[in-house]
Parts: sequence; structure tokens; C-alpha cells
Amino acid sequence: MELQHSQQDERIAQAQLGRSLRGRWAVAKRCHLEMPMVIENHPRTDDGAPFPTLFWLTCPLLVKRASRLESEGWMATMNEQLEASPPLKRRFGDALRRYAARREAHERLDNAAPPGGGPDRVKCLHAHLAHELAQPPNPVGAASLARTGWPDCVAPCVPAAEIGR
Repeated sequence: MELQHSQQDERIAQAQLGRSLRGRWAVAKRCHLEMPMVIENHPRTDDGAPFPTLFWLTCPLLVKRASRLESEGWMATMNEQLEASPPLKRRFGDALRRYAARREAHERLDNAAPPGGGPDRVKCLHAHLAHELAQPPNPVGAASLARTGWPDCVAPCVPAAEIGR
């Protein structure tokens, strides 16, 4: 599976995240304004180190909203719901197996950590929200997106002057 991105996408994603990007990646989901929302990363950086996540949330609005959910204790709520609902836990496990299969389509990593803390707990809402946007369904990501709301921006998050349009 090839991961490629344009120079323009690189400038946008770097502006969204406020830092340079490492390794191979591609845009996995765009918003209605054609800005990257999620990027898909190769499981290793260029120096061979494991990359922490396959799907990376770049939408600044959703990053902020997911961070707020985390600070409000939403992960604990989701963990309680997983424990209380075997069907939810099963759907979550299915999502994580699809995530791992997609990661392994790039490269198999021995002893790779479960995505986003799963399957018994939620560790990172950003990762599950990114997964829901890029490769649905992820029930934790879907519940988080329902709480954050869809970003219905009226202007791009990165001005055209910053990306050289």
C-alpha cells in the first residue's frame, strides 16, 4: 500500500499540527473545504522507529474538541460503557482488528501496541476519532464525533497564503 502526499498537503498538515511531519503518510480524510482532517502514517518513521499511530487527526477544530472531551473525562465514560456493554466491546474489538489489519497492510510490527489503548480501554480519543473518520466504523470514535459535532467550518483552517495557492 503506497502512502503519498502532495507538497501542498504537507504544508497544510504541518500548519494544522504546528510541526514538521515524519515518515511516509497520505491524506486519509478531507473536510468539505478539501483540507486534510486525518492522515494515514506508515507504521515506521524513516529511521525505522515505530510510529505511534496509523491515523492522525489533523483538523485543528476536532483536535481541540477531542482534547476537551478527554479533559472532561469522556475516556472514563467510554471505558465504563465498554465494560457494561458486551455488544459495544465486540464492535470496538472489530474496529481495532480492522485498524491492525490496515496497519499490517503497510508493514507488520511484532509486539505492536493495540491502537488507542484498546481493546479493553480507551487511551486516546484523537486516535479513535481519526479512525472513525478514515475507516469507519469505530464506535468510540463515532460516539466522540457525536459529542464534538462535525466541524462545519466556513473558511479553511489554513489560509491560502500559508499554503502557497
